[in-house]
Amino acid sequence: LLVVLPQVASAMATLSKTPSTAGQASQALKRVRRVLPSPPQHWVGDGFHVFPVFHNLAFTEELSPWLMFDYAAPKQFPASQNGKRRGVGQHPHRGFETITLAFQGAVEHGDSVGNRGVIGPGDVQWMSAARGIIHEEFHSTEFAKKGGTFEMAQLWLNLPAKDKMGPPRYQPILDKEIPVVPLKRVSTEGGECDAAAGDDGSVRVIAGDFGGAKGAAATFSPVELWDVTLKVPGVDFKL
Repeated sequence: LLVVLPQVASAMATLSKTPSTAGQASQALKRVRRVLPSPPQHWVGDGFHVFPVFHNLAFTEELSPWLMFDYAAPKQFPASQNGKRRGVGQHPHRGFETITLAFQGAVEHGDSVGNRGVIGPGDVQWMSAARGIIHEEFHSTEFAKKGGTFEMAQLWLNLPAKDKMGPPRYQPILDKEIPVVPLKRVSTEGGECDAAAGDDGSVRVIAGDFGGAKGAAATFSPVELWDVTLKVPGVDFKL
């Protein structure tokens, strides 16, 4: 579960896999505004079979500064027989940032200012196109040779006007560099939170702040990007 938010003074929410009693506890909890229908998948190049999660709300003021969110659900790819890598060849970006999260498999990046890198499970690639960059993204060479299950997500994030003509920037963020914070259960009595739930659930703080931890990514726009894992059904947690 990815949580993407503009940065706000209090980012309180309740997560649950069942109807919650926590609504009795606090009127400050955020509510689900709407549930978007599942969009049809499409191919980006020949390596990324994605759901456009924001669907018809992509590139709208309602989700600003977030622009787009593509999710490539787990898909099996065969080993390459001729060394060819699947993906997207050179293409330009300008004025925003692309954020790629690898869950399974590996993504290889190269760009016109000399940055190159491979991200594997749990890693994040945060590229600021700013005044302009040409880049390419493919399944990594090693993944292409062996094949396997591939799963990833990519978000686009607008840059503030003052930063749009700055120099491009590339941040390879390894899984081990991303803070992990245990989730806290919501008590049924008074809406207070119990002690940390430990293995019940956790938040990887990619950007922004959560539970006293600061995200690993340096950002221009004040946003929150969390990778939330819920392991126990029927339990309410506080964000």
